[in-house]
Amino acid sequence: MNTFFKPVDVQALLNTSKLVKGTLLGDKVQSFINAKADNDNSSYIVNETALLLLDIREDLLTEKRSLARLQLLDISLKLEELLFQNAPNWEPDTVSGQLEKICALTTASVGAGYLELWEWEQISGTLSKFGESKLTLAELTQVLETARSAVEWSAATVKANYQEVVNTYTAFEPKSYAFIDDRIRGSVALHLGQSVGQLGDFISKESALTNKVMDISNQSTFRGLNPGYAFGELVVVDGSSEDIEVSADKIYIFQRSPSDLEPVAGIATVAEGNMVSHVQLLARNLGIPNAALSDQNLQSLKKYDGDRVFYAVSNKGNVILKPEAQMTDQERGLFSKKERNTDKIEVPVEKIQLGTTDVLNMRDVDASDSGALCGPKAANLGQLKKMFPEQVVEGLVIPFGIFKDHMDQTMPGETNSYWEFLNGMFKEAERMRGADVPEPEVENYQLRQLETLRTAIKKMPLKEDFKNQLETKFKSVLGAEFGKVPVFLRSDTNMEDLKEFTGAGLNLTLFNVLDKEKIIEGIKDVWASPYTERSFKWRQVYLLNPENVFPSILVIPSVDVDYSGVLITKGINSGNDKDLTVAFSRGAGGAVDGQSAETYTIYSDNGYRLLAPAREALFNTLPATGGTGKKIATFEHRVLNEKNMADIKTLAKTIRETMPKETNSDYEGAYDVELGFKEDKLWLFQIRPFVENKKALSSGYLESITPKINTAKEISLSTKI
Repeated sequence: MNTFFKPVDVQALLNTSKLVKGTLLGDKVQSFINAKADNDNSSYIVNETALLLLDIREDLLTEKRSLARLQLLDISLKLEELLFQNAPNWEPDTVSGQLEKICALTTASVGAGYLELWEWEQISGTLSKFGESKLTLAELTQVLETARSAVEWSAATVKANYQEVVNTYTAFEPKSYAFIDDRIRGSVALHLGQSVGQLGDFISKESALTNKVMDISNQSTFRGLNPGYAFGELVVVDGSSEDIEVSADKIYIFQRSPSDLEPVAGIATVAEGNMVSHVQLLARNLGIPNAALSDQNLQSLKKYDGDRVFYAVSNKGNVILKPEAQMTDQERGLFSKKERNTDKIEVPVEKIQLGTTDVLNMRDVDASDSGALCGPKAANLGQLKKMFPEQVVEGLVIPFGIFKDHMDQTMPGETNSYWEFLNGMFKEAERMRGADVPEPEVENYQLRQLETLRTAIKKMPLKEDFKNQLETKFKSVLGAEFGKVPVFLRSDTNMEDLKEFTGAGLNLTLFNVLDKEKIIEGIKDVWASPYTERSFKWRQVYLLNPENVFPSILVIPSVDVDYSGVLITKGINSGNDKDLTVAFSRGAGGAVDGQSAETYTIYSDNGYRLLAPAREALFNTLPATGGTGKKIATFEHRVLNEKNMADIKTLAKTIRETMPKETNSDYEGAYDVELGFKEDKLWLFQIRPFVENKKALSSGYLESITPKINTAKEISLSTKI
């Protein structure tokens, strides 16, 4: 301890950094040392150290001598050590002082490399309001949210740099997994997180927006993402989640949710990914409570692993997690059979046209064909092709009828067809239920039969007429020989992208397939994908007739985008239907797969707010030779530029104004649009309704735990904290 708390001698280090002495930065360091000798106040030291760290970070690259840069980095590390020692001694007693400390520590996080300079430009104005005499509760809450984000982004930087290596070492030494947490706790981010937590506790008292999470400390770092409620066993996963087998009646706390998550009762994650990933969209659609928490919160909850708990997230984002024994009668009543069996919907299948067995030009379908010839994905993209012909690629549609035609063939090893085998399975399942066979046993039977069917579909011979059509249509529509242009094969069932059910990411999409034989095999893999365990279980949760699933396939040429993402035509974070939410990641497909994406609220009047930067170390590329490549990402530049933001805003305005008219639809909700940019040109890949769970949004219970907050309430910054 004596070694750790030994006073930091910056002067001695500067004296040995001979290439730095006498330079502009060297003079700044010397001035800092001289001033520090006359003022050993902790608040002064933290503020001035933070500013010097930022100066070094900003000017480091102007120094062209490599050895001089190394000497500056040594000084920067020593300054970080000095700040780490002094930060705990600065104990503000007013709101203003707490805001000043948070601003200083965030400045230091930028200087120490945990935040990027462009990110600091986005948030510095919000965090620099400690000089005001008073702020409204809404303004103070925005400061808190921004400061909390700075903590999360800092931690994400550490994870982006070390996670892959840590995962490798953890395979043979599990203790290695703690490295990232140790690295964060040994940085400026530790003191920043503690200061933000103290501000959060103060604001919770002022607003009554308090979390009640067991008996753990630092509860203000919990924040709700999707409203809903759940009851079940708590499972705390401290480590990789990819090989975890989940259950629909359990509540999971993850470091990061798996990208192919199966149904769960509730979820909370340290690394939330992004708010518009497929997993987040499914959770929002199904009313699954979902929250973000800190790594410290996860560690504190480990002692409750295996306990039965009640979990709820309100419409305003406050979080409740408590033992079963503390549940009220009202909370127990939420899980009666009558309360829970009203969530399912029936997908209409009367208009399906199974007689069409021709491969279609995507230009020949539109929104009116959804659920008839093909799924909504192809129908809506065909509609977009009519509306935005220069921003949508050409495409082919393999309709429901071709799938059904192949399913009517005799199944190898059986006396009936693939289709009859499938329907026989559902009939037998109903018979078992009628005989009071336990539901887990019925589900197990269904999953075994579906595995048999899936394996058979993948080996199914494709009819010669169908293959000949593919040869012809590739050349006439896509402009290249079959097998000479890389394409996406996108599953497009009649049970996804609906007004009531999103089904986002449940079925297979194959990226950038070039080889002819791989495309043929890929078609069968996509046809088989609705019968996977994950897809089947999600449909069982929400649909009354999950057996009536029909897959079509959308075939579109690949666009090797520079970055891609999702647009939601409402402000998810702001709660304003006129705002926009966008999330983008570098390369292809990252944002929808749950990667940490650059996320913004774009305001309806003017301006935008950065909600999160992208923090993925690698991104996908789509080479002309087929398959996917990986490139290393750096974070010093933002993903979306100003022109992109303006283009997105224009696109959203057009969609809102024209989509209902063009489709003769009475739909009045928001849209979920997948898009990308290549050399600043906007490309559209998908549009569907943005589906939220109406029951969760209108729940009387959730309304009862949502406090009424006077956001206009003014708080003097001289108030004791």
